Amino acid sequence: MSERLRETNELLSARAARNVDAEFDKNLSWSEHLADKVAELNGSWAFILFLLLITAAWCSINVLGVLPKPLDPYPFQFFNLALAILVGLQGPLIVMSQNRQSFRTAPAPRPTTR
Repeated sequence: MSERLRETNELLSARAARNVDAEFDKNLSWSEHLADKVAELNGSWAFILFLLLITAAWCSINVLGVLPKPLDPYPFQFFNLALAILVGLQGPLIVMSQNRQSFRTAPAPRPTTR
């Protein structure tokens, strides 16, 4: 009897020690991983600084005459298009990631006993 209790105790502790988040992450598709990475990157200071650096470089190259003929003259229409595409792609990816996070943190339904 004590051997059986010991085995049951080991089984229960092994199940309780399982990382639920790791199990959840193993079942994600590549697009869901991509959405998580994009959301993680967008929420960082590194991304903001990178975007500011790219914007400053683009404006400098096209306004200060670094090139003989600017790639994108002053109104920066091409740069505006690139930023609009970036925002258009980032928005849905961030929402997908947030939906999955809310699903992960939602409380599990309790069984009813009657």
